[in-house]
Amino acid sequence: MIPDTRLGRLAGILYLIVVVTGLFSLGYVPSQLSVHNDPLATLDRIAVSDVLFRYGVAAFLVEQVAYLLLALVLFRLLRSVDQSMAAVMVAFVVVAVPMALVALTHRLGVLSLLEHAGPDIHDAQLALQARSLLETYRNGLLLTSLFWGLWLFPLGYLVFQSGFLPKLLGIFLMLGCVGYVVDVFCSVLTPHYADMPISSYITLPAAIGEIGTCLWLLLFGTSRPFARRSGFPSAP
Repeated sequence: MIPDTRLGRLAGILYLIVVVTGLFSLGYVPSQLSVHNDPLATLDRIAVSDVLFRYGVAAFLVEQVAYLLLALVLFRLLRSVDQSMAAVMVAFVVVAVPMALVALTHRLGVLSLLEHAGPDIHDAQLALQARSLLETYRNGLLLTSLFWGLWLFPLGYLVFQSGFLPKLLGIFLMLGCVGYVVDVFCSVLTPHYADMPISSYITLPAAIGEIGTCLWLLLFGTSRPFARRSGFPSAP
C-alpha cells in the first residue's frame, strides 16, 4: 500500500530544511570563520562577523527542530513497511537532537565571551577559553554524528523495502550509516585522521542517499512515476 503522496512531500520539505540549514550551519559558517590551529584569529573573525556566527546558531536550531519533525513524519510514512525498524529510526533521532543542542551551548558560550570581552578581545587567555569552547562543541558534534549515521540504516532499510521509493537510495543510506560510524571511530582511534584524504569522502554515500531521498520525496512524494509511465500499476 502506497501512503498519501502529500505526506511524502511534507517529508521532502522537512528534509530540504534539514539539508539546507545543515550545510549552512555546519559547512559554510565554519569555513568562513575557523582558522586552523589559530584560536586568536578564529575569535577575531567571529567578533568581526558575529552576525554570521549568530545566523549559524539559529540555522542549527531550525535544523534540529526540522530533523525531529522529519523523523516523526517518516515514521508515519514508513511504519507500514516495518514498524519496529521505523521506531528504531525515531529512537536514534530522539537521542541525537538533545546531544546536538547540548553541544550548541558551547557555541553560545563563545558569544557570551565576546559580549563580556569588550576591548580585551585579543587577550590570550580569552582566546584559549574560546578555543576550549569550540573544541568541546566539535567533540560534542563528533559524538552526535554517530547517531546521525545510525538513523540512516533503519531509514535505508525502510526505503529499500518500501516498494514506493527507489531501492538504490536505500542502499546509499545504509552505506551512509557505515560511513558515519567508521568516520566517528577513526576520528577517535586514529591520530591525524582528519588530515587523511579518506576522511573527506567517507560520508559521501550518506550525502548522496539523503539528498537523493529529499529530492525524490519533493518531486514525486510516494508515487512511482516510472512504473505508471511503463503501464504497470502504482500499487502492489
